[in-house]
Amino acid sequence: MYEKLAGMTGTADTEAGEFSQIYDLDVVVVPTNEPMIRDDRSDLVYRTAPEKWNAVVEEIQDCQEHGQPVLVGTVSIENSEMLSRLLKKNRVQHVVLNAKYHEREAAIVAQAGRRGAVTIATNMAGRGTDIVLGGNPEQLARAEVDEGKDPDGFAAALARYRELCAAEREEVVAAGGVHILGTERHESRRIDNQLRGRSGRQGDPGSSRFYLSLQDDLMRIFASDRVQALMKRLGMEEGVPIEAPMVNRAIERAQTQVEGRNFEIRKNLLEYDDVMNKQREAIYELRRDILLGREGRDYVMKIARDVVDYLIERHCPAKLDPRDWKIDEMRSEIRAFFNLDEADLGEPLEEMGTEELEEAIVGAAERSYGEKEEAHGAEAVRAAERHHMLRVVDAAWKDHLLALDHLKEGIGLRGYGQRDPKNEYKRESYELFTEMKERTEDTLIKDLFRLRPISAEEIAELERRRRSLGPQSMSFRHPSALGLPAPAAGPQPGPGMPGIPGMPSGGPPGPAPGGFPPPQASGGPPMRPQKPRTVVRSQAKVGRNAPCPCGSGKKYKKCCGAPVAV
Repeated sequence: MYEKLAGMTGTADTEAGEFSQIYDLDVVVVPTNEPMIRDDRSDLVYRTAPEKWNAVVEEIQDCQEHGQPVLVGTVSIENSEMLSRLLKKNRVQHVVLNAKYHEREAAIVAQAGRRGAVTIATNMAGRGTDIVLGGNPEQLARAEVDEGKDPDGFAAALARYRELCAAEREEVVAAGGVHILGTERHESRRIDNQLRGRSGRQGDPGSSRFYLSLQDDLMRIFASDRVQALMKRLGMEEGVPIEAPMVNRAIERAQTQVEGRNFEIRKNLLEYDDVMNKQREAIYELRRDILLGREGRDYVMKIARDVVDYLIERHCPAKLDPRDWKIDEMRSEIRAFFNLDEADLGEPLEEMGTEELEEAIVGAAERSYGEKEEAHGAEAVRAAERHHMLRVVDAAWKDHLLALDHLKEGIGLRGYGQRDPKNEYKRESYELFTEMKERTEDTLIKDLFRLRPISAEEIAELERRRRSLGPQSMSFRHPSALGLPAPAAGPQPGPGMPGIPGMPSGGPPGPAPGGFPPPQASGGPPMRPQKPRTVVRSQAKVGRNAPCPCGSGKKYKKCCGAPVAV
């Protein structure tokens, strides 16, 4: 939709293939402003998840003792809260950053680079705030003093915290910068790179390492067999991790498989959406033309001519003898579409050929539409056209989108019949779109040729009737709409019984005209249909072999209880 398309992100290189295939965009890696000196260490793989979590806690404690800030990445909120409980159990001060504390995100991230800080984050990305080594003095000063109420106090606090953060920065740099500790590999390498990218920015020192176990989802599904066989060959003991470049390559291959699978899913969805997108472009172009006034009288007359051609082809085709034409159906269709009678055409239908019939109907339709414009003004008719066409097109498009959703849900079953679901979806969606377009045009012609403005007297009458019914009138529905029979005529309301508002007590008996029940007085609860009463047996049940109650002397099953032949 755009002539030029571009973007910038720090982690697009791993998705270069998808950008190229889907968007026809190349990915260019821009060199960093300062040399990257972050130490990305090999992954540590443990046999079980408890061994991994114990090692993570030990690593965090060791970094905190040396004053090195730690940013811990988890794949879910549950894991972040579980790790938080482990750290509390070991008396490790930390903060948790996940979707539950979104209002504190900026403050938490800004201070994640302070000496000995431990921050647990879920799916850590940019979040719009940089991690400053030693802490962010502005955030600290703003948390202590309100800048708007006490500018002098804020300036003093800011100067104090700048000195403190500068001193802490030197200590953090000496400790190795921010240490990134990943507790699990994500399905996408891009998310892992986002987490790693929070350390070693603008030439700052930093380090990163991921802790994995064979019970992690990614390892269990894609890489456990190879890595587990390797661990068995090496004879690894409990609590001892494996650290080898071959393991890193196996994990990367597993991530590449998952990325490829997810890409195929997105590509498949995109191919289905491309079919809808072409239809969407056609509808949006039509809406734009209507809004800008490019589609008005000429568009209506073009549709009218198409409708006339269709009606003639259906009821009065040239290949049939005029005596075999369906003249009555043609008259009915002309009246339904164009609100015209046979007299408006000038000649009887039987005396015209197909070409004369087409010109007569189109000419009469144009005259009728022209008279409408002369009577009410061209501008008023154009405004009414625009409003009504937009309403009809929008309603039809919404129904069409719902129909496409239903079609897409079951289209995959066509594969069992050795047919390509995508081709079937393209074919059937096009048929649905064509039918929707024809229905829309038919509705527009029928409505616009009957369109007329409402006079001031009619508006006043409608308003008077609305006020006479009262506000509770909107609560009533016709019983047939609820699947119920119309209520039987009831007793006439007497004194003290609620009658129709605006009418004296003792109004018309039974239901109102049209089958509506009489509304209740204003302020009362809305009328509801009565629940059917349960039939209760008043006498004891007669047994099949007992004497019949009718007095015949026969058994009940041989007399009144015998089945009736139909």
